[in-house]
Amino acid sequence: MALVKLQTEHFRNLQGSPVSFSPSMNLLYGENGSGKTSVLEAIGYLGLGRSFRVNRHQAVVSHGQHKLTVFGGLDQGFDPERDTAIRHRLGIARDVSAKETTLRVDGEAVRNMSVLAQHLPVSVIDPGVFDIVAGGPGKRRQFLDWSVFHVEPSYASLWQQCQRVTSQRNQILRNGRLDEALMKVWDAQYVELAERMTKARKHTFGLFHQAFFRLVSEVSAPWVDGLKVLFYPGWDDGQSLLDVLRLHREQEVKMGHTLYGPNRADLRLKYQGRPVAETFSRGQQKTLVILMKIAQGMVLADLEKQVTFLLDDINAELDVGHRAMLASKLDELRCQVFVTSIEPPKPEELWQQPLPEYRVFHVEHGKMTEE
Repeated sequence: MALVKLQTEHFRNLQGSPVSFSPSMNLLYGENGSGKTSVLEAIGYLGLGRSFRVNRHQAVVSHGQHKLTVFGGLDQGFDPERDTAIRHRLGIARDVSAKETTLRVDGEAVRNMSVLAQHLPVSVIDPGVFDIVAGGPGKRRQFLDWSVFHVEPSYASLWQQCQRVTSQRNQILRNGRLDEALMKVWDAQYVELAERMTKARKHTFGLFHQAFFRLVSEVSAPWVDGLKVLFYPGWDDGQSLLDVLRLHREQEVKMGHTLYGPNRADLRLKYQGRPVAETFSRGQQKTLVILMKIAQGMVLADLEKQVTFLLDDINAELDVGHRAMLASKLDELRCQVFVTSIEPPKPEELWQQPLPEYRVFHVEHGKMTEE
């Protein structure tokens, strides 16, 4: 599926006129503050249910308004013989004063954001994405879970259940006086969910690992041979999680929260036995993250799912060679891509002949004009 129609109401400074996109490449340019990143944010709302820039919905609603709405139309996606008819219509509305969210698919109300996300897998590449390497485990866990969700649709419900049980465990651990009988009940539920989550994560990680090293074999980089990408489930899996929790009960009570399990999972990136964050230059880290993102797209492409990539201001982070590598690989995967830049785009710098199908939009004062 590809997003070919977009309309917004009271979303940042966007004027809200309906716009049509290419199911392949879309190049947006304009001055800082013109609204080009806001267009990507609006697309992200349909696939992520939130902004990839800020955590608060209030920051996204137009000044003086209390409700934002985003509508999108999807066709069958990148295919020279495609039927251009709209296959699905997605909508999300957020009332920030009432703290209510309304979700719709094809005019019908749905309860979970996962329903919209399954129709429109959205992957963001912006300056903050490079924290996948340099940042903490949470960034890498989020990276992995995005893939798991799209490979295993039931994973979203499993993740939510585990979050609730973890919260209950944490409350008991913080009580000061531990109720061991009650803790055993929550431990049993936590371990059962943890094992199911870890199984799903391991399966998806296996697919990612295979795709990633298939990809890096094509890259002439001196660090490829010494690189290892490992999945850490959140505890020493040489022991059962239940035994680990019992052995470290006193430690968890002292800290007041759960220290072992899927909430501590990580992707460990190592070069010659040392963490990549300590050994790779900033440029090497950027290359690594780009390859990881492309590999995510490869996993979904193998499942016949088209990813919509949002590339925000990558000119500031990547040189011409890296931009061209990223653009060409995403074109090979038949992904839908949105790229923003300050200066007018130069398609010939991104792709070799023949150029893929693309559209160029100039964004000014929240208005998009196709060129």
